[in-house]
Amino acid sequence: MRAGIVLLHGKPVGLISETEDGYRFAYDPAYVQPGAQPVSLTLPVRAEPYTADRLFPFFTGLLSEGPFSLMQCRMLRIDERDLFGRLLATCRDTIGAVTVEPR
Repeated sequence: MRAGIVLLHGKPVGLISETEDGYRFAYDPAYVQPGAQPVSLTLPVRAEPYTADRLFPFFTGLLSEGPFSLMQCRMLRIDERDLFGRLLATCRDTIGAVTVEPR
């Protein structure tokens, strides 16, 4: 099973993983507390994990598009359709506050 540590402002806040049925994102239990900042408005902080049959749109939005996407896939030898593989390989250095590191 492939998985990545989700960081917010450089601090680990959760884990995203690929499952047999799709994808799972769960906040770290130590992070779940009143006033904790969510990684996205579509993924509010909660104790229960989020599950989906497709990669969550927020995480897909972290991926490069167009020619940059093709270049990354060729350089890293990743299938263009492997969104989760691209997320783990390329989202350590994003423009925003959220990054993903392979576990």
